[in-house]
Amino acid sequence: MRLKTAFLSIFSALFLGTTLGLAPQAKAQAPGGMPPLPIDTAVRIGKLPNGLTYFIRHNEEPKGRAEFYIAQKVGSMQEEESQRGLAHFLEHIAFNGTKNFPGKGIINFLESIGASFGGNINAYTSFDKTVYTLMKIPVPRQSIIDSCILVLHDWSSFISLEDKEIDAERGVIEEEWRRSNSGDMRNMEKLLELAFPGNKYGQRLPIGTMDIVRNFPYQVLRDYYKKWYRPDLQALVIVGDVDVNYVEAQIKKIFANIPAPVGAAERVYVPVEDNDKPIVGIVADKEATRNSVIISFKSDVTPAEARATLMGPLEDYVQSILTSMIAQRFNDIVKKPNAPFVNASVEFGPYLIAKTKDAATYGADFKEGQWDTALKGLVAEIVRIKKFGFTPAEFDRAKKEFLVSVKNTFNERNKRTSEAWANVYVDYFEDGGYLLDIPTYYQLNQGLAEQFPLEQINAAAQQFDLNKNVFIGLTSVEKPEVKLPSVEELIKKYEEYLKQEVEAPKNEVSNEKLIDKLPAKGKIVKEQKNAQFGTTVWTLSNGTKVYLKKTDYMEDEILLSGQRPGGYYNLSKATPLDLKILNSVPQVGGLGKFDESALEKALTGRLASLSTSVSGIEDNVSGSTTKEDLETMLQLLYLNFTGIRADKEAFQAWQERTISSIEARKANPLSFLADSVSRFLYPNTPERYPLTIDEVKSVNYDKVLQLFRSRFANARGFNFYFVGNIDEAQLRPLVEQYIASLPAQKVYTDKAQTSRVPQERLGTNSKEYSSPMATPMGIVIDALSVPSTYSQQELLTGAVLESILDQLYTKTIREDAGGAYSVGVQSEVERYPSVRNSVSVQFQTDPAKAVAMNELVFKGLDGIVKNGPSAEYFDKAVKNLKKAHGENLRKNQYWLAQIERFFSQGFDFVTNYDKVLDSVTPQAVQALTKKLYDSKDRTTILFRSSEVQDKK
Repeated sequence: MRLKTAFLSIFSALFLGTTLGLAPQAKAQAPGGMPPLPIDTAVRIGKLPNGLTYFIRHNEEPKGRAEFYIAQKVGSMQEEESQRGLAHFLEHIAFNGTKNFPGKGIINFLESIGASFGGNINAYTSFDKTVYTLMKIPVPRQSIIDSCILVLHDWSSFISLEDKEIDAERGVIEEEWRRSNSGDMRNMEKLLELAFPGNKYGQRLPIGTMDIVRNFPYQVLRDYYKKWYRPDLQALVIVGDVDVNYVEAQIKKIFANIPAPVGAAERVYVPVEDNDKPIVGIVADKEATRNSVIISFKSDVTPAEARATLMGPLEDYVQSILTSMIAQRFNDIVKKPNAPFVNASVEFGPYLIAKTKDAATYGADFKEGQWDTALKGLVAEIVRIKKFGFTPAEFDRAKKEFLVSVKNTFNERNKRTSEAWANVYVDYFEDGGYLLDIPTYYQLNQGLAEQFPLEQINAAAQQFDLNKNVFIGLTSVEKPEVKLPSVEELIKKYEEYLKQEVEAPKNEVSNEKLIDKLPAKGKIVKEQKNAQFGTTVWTLSNGTKVYLKKTDYMEDEILLSGQRPGGYYNLSKATPLDLKILNSVPQVGGLGKFDESALEKALTGRLASLSTSVSGIEDNVSGSTTKEDLETMLQLLYLNFTGIRADKEAFQAWQERTISSIEARKANPLSFLADSVSRFLYPNTPERYPLTIDEVKSVNYDKVLQLFRSRFANARGFNFYFVGNIDEAQLRPLVEQYIASLPAQKVYTDKAQTSRVPQERLGTNSKEYSSPMATPMGIVIDALSVPSTYSQQELLTGAVLESILDQLYTKTIREDAGGAYSVGVQSEVERYPSVRNSVSVQFQTDPAKAVAMNELVFKGLDGIVKNGPSAEYFDKAVKNLKKAHGENLRKNQYWLAQIERFFSQGFDFVTNYDKVLDSVTPQAVQALTKKLYDSKDRTTILFRSSEVQDKK
């Protein structure tokens, strides 16, 4: 977004040297005479003689962990035509052998200290950058820090690129392509070609072309690596519980043997051309599930030097305010019947995927075939902004939301994770801009919000030329009955709709209280201190209980959950359809006197959310808030129990959106699979089957509302759990006001009808499905289960087995066979309707390889049965579980779940976690695997797209 020079002059006069006390090092002048903003002194930024940049910061969230990243200023845009896909391929092969870590040495080393491949060891490639990330790495000793820096060193310049590893990875890349090459992805690829005519950006999706991936000569990859992976285009980002001086010294030592590049190729950022007339892209695919129209108004990118000044925060502030106001308008529209589109959004930032051109991009999803209505509705809102701007009430709400967000950032400044900081520095290295410390950032944005008037916001919103530098994109399903326009017709329609008459927006002020008349207070009739896990327990006068645990893991976070045995199996008059939509339909009408849109406006500037839901055997509450907005969350709790609101128009809008979504999903050849598998695994259990259009049309709204309300009409028996930075003195009167006052009868007799919980099909079962697909696809699903007991020992034995199988199948199915991009393994101990220990395996593959890959699943299990688990895999599994548990102990969400588990079910899975985990032996894992492998309760499901023959 470009802001007028005159506007900048006015603003800089208001703020420079006043709102910010600029440090002496910030006096150098940037373009336009504005000085650069001061850089946060908590991060050490340096550059080695060879050109390598580094960012180092000490941070103890989480304690004992660190992030080690290497960012490259190169991506798929640096590929020649013969190299398409090789930037991404190189990112993969970097994990398959380097100078100091041959073979899988990097992964093996990191897994040996508790990290997990995929979870803590990863990388990503985009058009203009590639980033390798070692996340939450345990750093108990300096030798681990040294080794992680050595990994980054090898990625920088010493990836082995062995022939056999390159060949082995070709299949993995193809499987990654297969799982993403849907109709919507193909539409996007075609749309980019049209959005960037004759420009490289339209021809460089990072996944590349499979013809090149399958066949490129080894030297082509080595040429790309040698040309572009070099220190002047790289940065190290190391953030965590480390000694900054030590890390800096080690970087200088370890990277000393990498010379500065000589005669290096120029790193060119490909410009995106302007256009006088609209560029149009119309694409369709028979398997596309998304029908959308987008309109982009292109603009020049703000230079990095300018974004390093006050211009950077100013631009971000204006874009945030505009996004918030426009989003609220779209939300209001889609919640009404007969809306022109199903949903809509706006984004200010890069033009689609380009680094060298910005845009304001409006997008809307529409009902199948109704592109014209959506285009007209979307253009109407653009014209309304251009003609009238925004109202004071809209501006006030957006400003409140912005200030609450930056205040929350300030409040949590000492709890910000190392991962969050690391990503900030990656973005700064790649894109430039500003690096303020959080107090300065907070102070500056308060000043922006206070002194920056609506008139200037409207001027920024209205400056776009709606005729030049425009791109109009249309994506659709391809069907004979869906008529799409020609390019000329779409342009004509756009130009016609630019001339439509629109009304000025109304200045709707919302300052009403959530609850006009407070309920009569109840009382805390009993208090127990120092209960399990250090909780305090309050028994309330209406038969409910409150459990609270104060923590300091986050400065300004309070979480709430509520639970009671009961659930929808106690609803004798409910039909399967009622149960399907019981947790979606009642929420659309709003609460109390507020419809859903009005409620959103009433909650402006408050960080509080709360929802209620009903499962088969429980009634549940979930909420989150801050210390300041604690009362708001509890008011929402009270209204969810007493004020679920009926709104026939909102229900009609829900029906329209849901029908549109179901209709769109039909284009996906796999859409039938979810329904078919559900019916196969759970026969005679219609409440578990996907919703149909006929069902949506036949929903009895009044009945569903009555059923849902009935589950919360009597609060007796509910337990409420609070975890976070709680002030008991603040919470006590609020609990008495809003929880102890909840309507409650003298008795509550409903039980958890656990015997009615559906049992997944038992016995030995095999099922095959098929459907034609544009991209050949195979899906393998295996599930095995045995009767068990519910205990922490069983859960952790299963968790160790899950990790072992994950490692095993990553090697055998992904790496050795090139048969899948990833293999999903899940171990569960299900309590109801009877306790069963289960393992499931699921992955996508070449349909011609599906049978062979499925054989590898059972070969792996058989190997563990006969020989026990690999000692290496077992050790890594235990270390990773201990690492994850140690991190969980510093999370409010984890404690919330554990407290609820203990007080509702009687299980303490915290106190002896490490002791129980240490008692899990390879023999126990082998015994569990044998039970599962020998079980007659196993199901195998294969999907293979049609017209493909088996091959091994």
